[in-house]
Amino acid sequence: MAYWPHLYLLIFILALWALEKRFPKFMERLEENLLVLIISSIMVVSFGQVIARYAFNTGWVAALEFNTVMFSWLILLGMSYGIKTGSHLGVDILLNAVPKGACKVLSLIGAAAAALYGLILLDSTWLAMLGVDVRGGAIEYWYKMWRIGLGQEELRYPAFMVEMFDLQPRVHRWLVLVVLPISLALLSYRSLQAFWAIATGKRDMLISGHEAQDLVEENKGALKD
Repeated sequence: MAYWPHLYLLIFILALWALEKRFPKFMERLEENLLVLIISSIMVVSFGQVIARYAFNTGWVAALEFNTVMFSWLILLGMSYGIKTGSHLGVDILLNAVPKGACKVLSLIGAAAAALYGLILLDSTWLAMLGVDVRGGAIEYWYKMWRIGLGQEELRYPAFMVEMFDLQPRVHRWLVLVVLPISLALLSYRSLQAFWAIATGKRDMLISGHEAQDLVEENKGALKD
């Protein structure tokens, strides 16, 4: 397998790091707006399908596939965003029960494990150096789709793009699956950021397990009222 996808991912992460240092507010809004755009596209297509089906007895044949793809993009990109914002819910009963020093160590282990998880799914071939008989990962799978050039089942390019760029009618699968290596690289990157923030005292833990408890406290008297 060629190694240029690894290089491009590294350049992407370094560029993202530099842009977030230079334009933190803009990059934060950009990431949030991307997720909002994905959610909005799912809602618009779903609502449009209902109207088209029941009012005009027609519809977009690729609607289900589009929504499936967008929902997967939302989940994959949301993994790293949840770590970045500390919004992932988790069980923190042990973290709250141990001394502050032990809590910090456990939180560091959690952040390191999340980064390692992302790297293994991204490309597990480096584990061969540790004597583990394993291969494959998101990069290899994406690269295979890129070489083969398979298309999606229902998603089609606009007719003008097919004619202008001499494309196959179906949207390339590698274009849809590019989110796999990008999202896993972001997961590892955000986990390392969280590790450093916990190590330097800017953050307490990787998860936000106390959120459910806070909601219960805030709404204790809701049923009584």
